[in-house]
Amino acid sequence: MAATELRGVVGPGPAAIAAPGGGSTGPPVVGSGGGRGDSAPGSGAAPGTVATASASGPGPGAGAVAAAGPAPAPPAGGSGGSGGSVAGGSGSAREGWLFKWTNYIKGYQRRWFVLSNGLLSYYRSKAEMRHTCRGTINLATASITVEDSCNFIISNGGTQTYHLKASSEVERQRWVTALELAKAKAVKVLQESDESGDEESVSQTDKTELQNTLRTLSSKVEDLSTCNDLIAKHGTALQRSLSELESLRLPAESNEKIKQVNERATLFRITSNAMINACRDFLKLAQTHSKKWQKSLQYERDQRIRLEETLEQLAKQHNHLERAFRGAKVLPAHPSGSAGPGKDQCCSGKGDMSDEDDENEFFDAPEIITMPENLGHKRTGSNISGASSDISLDEQNKLQQEETKKEKRTKIPYKPNYSLNLWSIMKNCIGKELSKIPMPVNFNEPLSMLQRLTEDLEYHELLDRAAKCENSLEQLCYVAAFTVSSYSTTVSRTSKPFNPLLGETFELDRLEENGYRSLCEQVSHHPPAAAHHAESKNGWTLHQEIKITSKFRGKYLSIMPLGTIHCIFKETGHHYTWKKVTTTVHNIIVGKLWIDQSGEIDIINHKTGDKCNLKFVPYSYFSRDVARKVTGEVTDPSGKVHFILLGTWDEKMDCFKVQPVAGENGGDARQRSCEAEESRVMLWKRNPLPKNAEYMYYFSELALTLNAWEPGTAPTDSRLRPDQKLMEDGRWDEANAEKQRLEEKQRLSRKKREAEAVKATEDGTPYDPYKALWFKREMDPITKELTHTYRGGYWECKEKQEWTACPDIF
Repeated sequence: MAATELRGVVGPGPAAIAAPGGGSTGPPVVGSGGGRGDSAPGSGAAPGTVATASASGPGPGAGAVAAAGPAPAPPAGGSGGSGGSVAGGSGSAREGWLFKWTNYIKGYQRRWFVLSNGLLSYYRSKAEMRHTCRGTINLATASITVEDSCNFIISNGGTQTYHLKASSEVERQRWVTALELAKAKAVKVLQESDESGDEESVSQTDKTELQNTLRTLSSKVEDLSTCNDLIAKHGTALQRSLSELESLRLPAESNEKIKQVNERATLFRITSNAMINACRDFLKLAQTHSKKWQKSLQYERDQRIRLEETLEQLAKQHNHLERAFRGAKVLPAHPSGSAGPGKDQCCSGKGDMSDEDDENEFFDAPEIITMPENLGHKRTGSNISGASSDISLDEQNKLQQEETKKEKRTKIPYKPNYSLNLWSIMKNCIGKELSKIPMPVNFNEPLSMLQRLTEDLEYHELLDRAAKCENSLEQLCYVAAFTVSSYSTTVSRTSKPFNPLLGETFELDRLEENGYRSLCEQVSHHPPAAAHHAESKNGWTLHQEIKITSKFRGKYLSIMPLGTIHCIFKETGHHYTWKKVTTTVHNIIVGKLWIDQSGEIDIINHKTGDKCNLKFVPYSYFSRDVARKVTGEVTDPSGKVHFILLGTWDEKMDCFKVQPVAGENGGDARQRSCEAEESRVMLWKRNPLPKNAEYMYYFSELALTLNAWEPGTAPTDSRLRPDQKLMEDGRWDEANAEKQRLEEKQRLSRKKREAEAVKATEDGTPYDPYKALWFKREMDPITKELTHTYRGGYWECKEKQEWTACPDIF
């Protein structure tokens, strides 16, 4: 009985244990090892194959696990054919060969694609997977379009578009299915993500491989524990039998006991052999993976060190070249009574590309620049302060309050010249979402994202004019110009706005001066989302909810706003909707920062069916077109073009009325824009920047007023945010400390809400998740999207100064 029980635990027996590789070969079977299961003839059990236990006992035991232990994971890679394969232990959802369109000369080229963790990457060959990735696209923000039986397109709507072709329709369908599933998972992960972002990211492939290895090692440890128990049990029985044998005197009984002792000794030997083999396999597996991990870790360390040295050397070379180019060019110092520089440098040329004297906050070494003495701060070459003031902060606040009561302010303290080692901060941020990276205020401008969102209303007079239009197509032209004008403030604004705290608000009351008032509230933290509502007594209402998705890729930063903007005109009932395009910040590591907008916008009038298609042409070194070009067509429901729009998103927009002319065959042909110069109407032109705007973060006249103190605002208003105010006053060290305090306070509040939700779930009591104070989440009847709309009550509470419902976030 004991022998039968033991054989069911230890596997096929001593012969199989002694020679684990001598089993019969067969087709590969994927087991717990997670490998592909490829085995050559005569090699014994394939890696990952689960060995079958003896028929005399249930389940695999120590011997079975020892014989079937997983071999080292094969190198990443799937099927070698033209299609793809579903990988197991490699962690890839799918990988294989596809044909990718390169250019008109080479056409489609064969590339190795890997779909893993919501990312689609490609290489020239499987061998490149260990060292060089040719490109990666995030499926969470990408669209997948099927062209024909074998071709399909993957695009993120901006900088990346892959035209791909499979070898057959079946392979194309397999890839599309895998991509759609990966996209759905990536979107879900993006929505559910609520981490602070300051922890090191670990790839899903490494996690899967590590978990599989730990699971296998744990099973080996359990087998060793089982064998140890059996050895102790049978050893005790053997000792008892030997004791009984010594006390016996009759030969017949002695023979019976000797037989029993021999049987127990045999069982003990079998168990010992099984334990020895299990220990050997355990040690071999641990040594193999240890060498592999050490080799991979050393390779990654060498690559990281090499990359750091290269980029640091490039940054230093760029710094020296920039200094050599600038030479002795410093700004002249003016007496306190002088009016400052006579020429407005910030309004010349085409924005950021022509400003050679722009301060680069990413220099590793401090620069000494002489500034006008009549400012609140004196520039020095110090790396610590550089922003000392002759007036105390309290006196400055009093002066600003008095100034705000009288008139809108026209300047803010000049930006201090702090030095910053960019690479030391950014090297651990590649591939992460910008909103999850803890950044110092050195990268910021003294405005929050809510205030930047309010800046869309700088050219509100375009909507005032649109409200007076009787023709819906003409009204659509002004709405399109307003859409383009919202990007004009970004041309030189390369600094990052403050991420609003959850529940933070910002109001802009211009009802008496300009006829409108606006309210923004941060309604979600991860993913960051802000709701905005503006209404005008001139007959229009604007509301939107914008979610910001951004990725830092080392060389450039892509910012993708998600959400729909609504504009409604009360008198006519015309309801317009549109979305924003992708913003790209170039030259993040080396070179002068510059911003580009790219993509298409469709503005739709849901009452009449009129439509305007705007195309933001991305900048290209090889294009002869004007930079930042925008073109558009205004069409009626039948698709007939009535107006042509032409201009740039940083300067102006013109409108040309299209007149039908007789065609060659007697039909109507559309008149070209160049022949309709007499019908040209300038819809919008950018306002000049304030004087010395280059020293005030390139703020417009409206932006300069946004952070000025105003009486009666809610206690959650962005103007009252302490770190932002300290940063505006040039006290950056204090601002950084205050920023960390606020983020930690917000983190503790989030954990408290999570604990309350868990407790409510355990108790079975209802729990209300976080809800915005001034906005409610509901289904939009036009777009069928869940969005936050203004619930009302803010301006009434302001009039009564009743702010008891506001959370304590500062």
